[in-house]
Amino acid sequence: MDIKVLGSGCANCNKLEQMVFDVLAELSADADVSKVTDFKDIMSYGVMSTPALVINEQVVFSGGVPSKAKLNEIIATELAKKG
Repeated sequence: MDIKVLGSGCANCNKLEQMVFDVLAELSADADVSKVTDFKDIMSYGVMSTPALVINEQVVFSGGVPSKAKLNEIIATELAKKG
């Protein structure tokens, strides 16, 4: 699974990135996690408000930091699609 956190590097972007690592650890899941800070790259996903979360090249959340429960649900759903 490929996960990208889109954002400028602001506090909320960093918080979302850390939450992604926390949820992956809780789920014992493996993923390639990267941060995208270049605005041209962010705009290529059609995201107008950051932070945003992209899983397997699909924007699954944008415009803020989801609750940990919501993030867990999003990642678990994507993991289930894989298997």
